[in-house]
Amino acid sequence: MKKRKGVGGEVPPVVSGQGDLFGALAPTPAPSVPARAAVSPMVAAPPRKPPPPPVDSDGTGLLGPMEGAPPPPPKPERSVLSVGELTRQLKQTLESRFARVLVRGEVTGFRGANARGHWYFSLKDAAASIDAKVWASMAGRMRFALRDGMEVLAEGSVDLYEPQGRYSLIVSRLEPVGEGALALAFEQLKARLAAEGLIGERRVRPPRPLPFLPQRIGVVTSRTGAALQDFLRVLHSRNPRLSVLLADARVQGEGSAPEVARAISRLGRSDVDVIVVTRGGGSVEDLWTFNEEEVARAIFASPVPVVSAIGHEIDFTISDFVADWRAPTPSAAAERLAPVLADLELSLATQAGRLRRAMERRILELREEQGQLASRLDDPRRAINHQRLHLSEQVESMMRVLRPRVREHRESLRALTERLQRARPQARLGEQRAHLLKLAMRLTEAARADVAARHATLSTARLGLERVSPAALVGREHARLAAHQARLLALQQGALADAQRRFQRLEGRLDAMSPLKVMSRGYSVVFRQRDGAVVRAASDVVVGERLGIKLAVNGAKTLGGCEEVEATVTALKGPVDC
Repeated sequence: MKKRKGVGGEVPPVVSGQGDLFGALAPTPAPSVPARAAVSPMVAAPPRKPPPPPVDSDGTGLLGPMEGAPPPPPKPERSVLSVGELTRQLKQTLESRFARVLVRGEVTGFRGANARGHWYFSLKDAAASIDAKVWASMAGRMRFALRDGMEVLAEGSVDLYEPQGRYSLIVSRLEPVGEGALALAFEQLKARLAAEGLIGERRVRPPRPLPFLPQRIGVVTSRTGAALQDFLRVLHSRNPRLSVLLADARVQGEGSAPEVARAISRLGRSDVDVIVVTRGGGSVEDLWTFNEEEVARAIFASPVPVVSAIGHEIDFTISDFVADWRAPTPSAAAERLAPVLADLELSLATQAGRLRRAMERRILELREEQGQLASRLDDPRRAINHQRLHLSEQVESMMRVLRPRVREHRESLRALTERLQRARPQARLGEQRAHLLKLAMRLTEAARADVAARHATLSTARLGLERVSPAALVGREHARLAAHQARLLALQQGALADAQRRFQRLEGRLDAMSPLKVMSRGYSVVFRQRDGAVVRAASDVVVGERLGIKLAVNGAKTLGGCEEVEATVTALKGPVDC
């Protein structure tokens, strides 16, 4: 019951309030009571009404229920929420209230994409921190690389993960603070390509020279774009004989970069002498296709020179740095690749005239020089005749020396031939052959006689060996050994059977005496958890001590294979009849 409060015995009115989650009434402020006005001594104060009796919170007075008082209001029921219901209500409130927010903070805890390609990191400032998530579909479209310490502006929605009760920011757009996302992505890609040697001073392959007069020019652009019309207009106005092979590709929007890269690759496999990658002017977003890494690598891998003619003169893209030559506009690229046909024809005619006159002057000079050399040259036929006469004289002197020597050698050869005929080596060879034949026949007959004698000796020895052969004795010993082996095997089997029967009897006695056999009939063994001792009496434990109860089930053979139940001693009783 409440005590009476107020001035002059008045009690503030009781106002029913809304109950909280635990059913208690929330305190409701009572209306303030105005201070009594001061009473003038000339005016009588109105009679004061007697104060109403104090009223309790349930509508009854201190002395009982008041007559004519309204019935007391019903007490509000206590509202109890489960954890899941409370979390679900919070989730609905947060996600509906913060469906789209912009958050500025510093990136921390970023470890790169996980196995599924998602990004997980935190945004923090001096006062707080919030988890942030970027799904793989969004992370693949990021123009710049995220790193710890970067201050970013994140746009997304607040999400609450019910199983853990944690809320996080689902990011749908990221923008670095202080520099645009496209500018940051441009500088990061430029630095990465420079480190790999695709652009810059440490470029692996220097820019290739463009052909002076290409036979066929490959163009990568949109066939409906104005850049193609400007390029063809300037190209054909300067040289209408040049051939152009167009590879149509989107040069703006989602998916345009792979089309441009594929078009460059296709033209590189054709018979073009140079490739022009071009499009008209536009914003940075419109030209971003030519800032993609895929396009830059396709330009670097092209087997023929590549000309980049993107946008206007003030527009620079990554393709301009990778290409072999940068044209400020598509028209400038056409002017560089197509010399004026009339100028070429005029220059060719001029060069032809100069070449003709130069050749005529050179022929005249050579003819004059030939005449001078011919006047200084002697007649070679006269020198040849002198050489022939000298050669004839040398041959005659050589023959005069050789003829006597040849005659002497012929005489010596004739004498040796006569001596050889007198010696007749053929006759001596016939005699030696006949003698060798006689010796061979004698040797053959002696060898045959010796072999026959050895065969006879061997036959006699074989017959004697067969008479004293131990084969019969070995057979008898083998039979005796087999009989002993069979007897030994039978003895071993009998001893093994006796040992098995004795072991089975011992096993039955041991199983009957095993405590596990007793435990399998419903008994158990109780251990103390603190020291593993078996509890044999109530005095071995105290209240609150943890026990382990071993139960032998499923044919357990050891205490380690028994099931164990943990219990806590709550009370101890005296001995009772078991």
